[in-house]
Amino acid sequence: MPKIVIAKQLAGKKIITNDGEELGKLIDLNVHEVSGKLESMLVEPNLDNATARSLNKEDGLILIPYSSVLAASDHVIVDKKAIH
Repeated sequence: MPKIVIAKQLAGKKIITNDGEELGKLIDLNVHEVSGKLESMLVEPNLDNATARSLNKEDGLILIPYSSVLAASDHVIVDKKAIH
């Protein structure tokens, strides 16, 4: 089932794994130029979290595929297995 959200509503949301770890805060989104679909999220990492520190970073930001998003409301919940 597709996850339909308005990108503006995601700005600044906390990114949390499905087991409750806070990875960081959403900074920006990468959108496919032709389809307009969200491809990935750029996240400012929570450096207090070991998982966030272990993820690959570009310019200090974590790149998380949007396909790993399970839910988006007050927080964005991602599948921990899909982000590695």
